[in-house]
Amino acid sequence: MKKRSIFGLMLVVILAIGLFAGCSNTSKTDENANNDDKTFVVGLDDSFPPMGFRDEKNEIVGFDVDLAKEVGKRMGMEVKLQPINWDTKELELDSGNIDVIWNGLTITDERKKAMDFSKPYLQNDQVIVVKKDSTIKTKADLAGKNIGVQKGSSAYDAFTADAISKEVAALNEYPENVSALTDLGIGRVDAVIVDSVVARYYITSENAEFTILDESLSPELYGVGIKKGNTELQTKIQDAMDAMIADGTAATISTKWFGEDIIYKP
Repeated sequence: MKKRSIFGLMLVVILAIGLFAGCSNTSKTDENANNDDKTFVVGLDDSFPPMGFRDEKNEIVGFDVDLAKEVGKRMGMEVKLQPINWDTKELELDSGNIDVIWNGLTITDERKKAMDFSKPYLQNDQVIVVKKDSTIKTKADLAGKNIGVQKGSSAYDAFTADAISKEVAALNEYPENVSALTDLGIGRVDAVIVDSVVARYYITSENAEFTILDESLSPELYGVGIKKGNTELQTKIQDAMDAMIADGTAATISTKWFGEDIIYKP
């Protein structure tokens, strides 16, 4: 019995050493992956046209995608596009799963607590989209209606901060904007609150029988969200963006997606 006990003890020790060695190797591998200075991971909602979405070939394309790739090229780094759940974007960034959030991200005081930002590069506001034959003509007409909005978005924040949100019949939250706009088309909701750049692109590209009300909510600015404290990457991205704005590359990308130069220049 004593010999068996000693053998059992030795076996446990050997297994423990092997397990520790395996964990050590894994940690080093993960550490090297996270410290790869030739790649940076861009977190995005891949159903957010025209900022980032999948085309007919299932490839991720869009205005922000083109900006990010050009910035990566100028930094000598490869851009890896990583679709994420928009509602947990801060957690993805904080955990290190992604290096930046680049996807129509509104700069807010609350988000500044969780991440660092580039300078603003695009101006936007939250608009109210309805069918062309809708009886909804003003924000006040939303009272008693069913409203659609993307969960965890600045549209949600802007709408719930407005007094009219207390008067609607229901607020339906969606994982992304396309589903909300689709439901508007088939009558499941009466209006959708969404970024103006998204609304205008969707109406044009889908030839949708929608209209945007004159009244809007919460004018805002888009920026690149960067993991808190990663000042080196923040500086590299900003330097590249500044150069792209100065030499007209950013304007060219904007014109490709919006038909005009709407790059924010304070």
